[in-house]
Amino acid sequence: MKILTSLLLAASLSSAGAQDPAAPIFRLTRDIPYAEPANPRQMLDVYSPLEGEKRPVVIWIHGGGWQTGDKINIQNKPAAFVEQGFVFVSISHRFVPQVPMENIVRDVAKSVAWVRAHIHEHRGDPDRLFIMGHSSGAQLAALICTDDGYLKAEGVPFPVIKGCVPVDGDTYDIPLQIATAQARRKSLGQPNAKFGHPEKFGSPELQQRFSAVNHVAKGKHIPPFLILHVATHADTTTQAGRLASTLTASGISAQTLAVEDTDHSLINRNLGLPNDTATPVLFEFIHKLEKEE
Repeated sequence: MKILTSLLLAASLSSAGAQDPAAPIFRLTRDIPYAEPANPRQMLDVYSPLEGEKRPVVIWIHGGGWQTGDKINIQNKPAAFVEQGFVFVSISHRFVPQVPMENIVRDVAKSVAWVRAHIHEHRGDPDRLFIMGHSSGAQLAALICTDDGYLKAEGVPFPVIKGCVPVDGDTYDIPLQIATAQARRKSLGQPNAKFGHPEKFGSPELQQRFSAVNHVAKGKHIPPFLILHVATHADTTTQAGRLASTLTASGISAQTLAVEDTDHSLINRNLGLPNDTATPVLFEFIHKLEKEE
């Protein structure tokens, strides 16, 4: 485990034209193992405020098609969330095909269990967790927040999850996405991918099991959702609507935001930047839930 003190440099200039560094805004604790024996892919980083206690906690799951990505690929998010009063936790997980998809989902659940048990040591509130992720991380976030079995297996009570923000995912209904992609390739005369969603998720039964829409039901303490997606991305737009309609049909609060003038990478990269379209909507969503506690 590595403990670092990080600085956010001020962008403002003094009257003499020199840049003045700001005081540190968070304490960074890197490479904390959340599973035993320690594995480089089963670690997390914690960005904690320098003051205050029992801060709400954001857990971020990176994208990368369940095959690539890392917890350090989080751009401006730690500084943005800490400035808003949150502890920010970024997690890594193992990859397919080295492990089956089931193990990746369980990795996420184990990381949440570590947060639940230890985040008080980093000024966080173990009873106020928000789970978010981009792309493949969006699928994992949505599944963990609808299928309560994974967290229950790790001893995490479902009601401590206060909100879920999946960002531009295309696999909340995996069979629908597979059928859509295969029909598109057929119409264009293209071959199916050698290692696409069917190979990553497995049998039709497993595809159903890993689809968040199939676990939505009343009375499970499923948290409110804010589903962000690229306005011009047909697949993620369809999947966002499918998830939102399934949630609202069961009486669960769900809103979508179609972000204009962006793409699959930029919607993630820009989240937390001052002029980003989605960022104020995201902060309004989570602060509203905070006030309702």
